[in-house]
Amino acid sequence: MDLDPDKVGRDLVSLVLTVVELLRQLMERQALRRCDQGDVSDEQMEQIGTTLMLLDERMDVLCEQHGLTRGDLNLDLGPLGTLLER
Repeated sequence: MDLDPDKVGRDLVSLVLTVVELLRQLMERQALRRCDQGDVSDEQMEQIGTTLMLLDERMDVLCEQHGLTRGDLNLDLGPLGTLLER
């Protein structure tokens, strides 16, 4: 088996960023549910919003650093659709 180290490294970065993006989206959905239910204070909502916004911006930076787009992170799950929203 002949493996290209650069391709393997890029694929690994892509996989890691895909998992991070999936977790970011899940945390965002959970935060929205909690806000809608009234489980968090106004101050907590502000902190959650700021944190999620900063994480979203950081994902853009990481993708750019590694020559990826958010679309590159999305996995096609066949009949189930795609893994990530957007």
